[in-house]
Amino acid sequence: MDGTCMIRFSADCECRVLFDEIADKWSMMILTVLEPAPHRFNELKRCLEGVSQKSLTQSLRKLERNGLVSREVLDTSPVSVRYDLTDLGRSLLPPFKALYKWTWESLPQVEAARGAYDARVSPRT
Repeated sequence: MDGTCMIRFSADCECRVLFDEIADKWSMMILTVLEPAPHRFNELKRCLEGVSQKSLTQSLRKLERNGLVSREVLDTSPVSVRYDLTDLGRSLLPPFKALYKWTWESLPQVEAARGAYDARVSPRT
């Protein structure tokens, strides 16, 4: 490395792929919702306002494939599925909580920066 970039995000880096999958729009929220207890699919959907069935299904599959969420088929009529955090998934909660706390604490500064930016770049009428 030439010193201008200490961290390199190469396109084929497996860490980059994993980061993309755990830091997407819904995955972080799914893991947070599952923290206190396992949830069935529709319970998760109700907790995540605005998520489509397709997006929730895709996110849960990625999380399960990466070993962060477990999926248990329940012997009920009709058959239902319950999702829970694995130990690996639970290990992500401390950094997620830190990010959530930072978001709430920094929101006023972020909103001020947005307002200043919008005032600078908005076309004047």
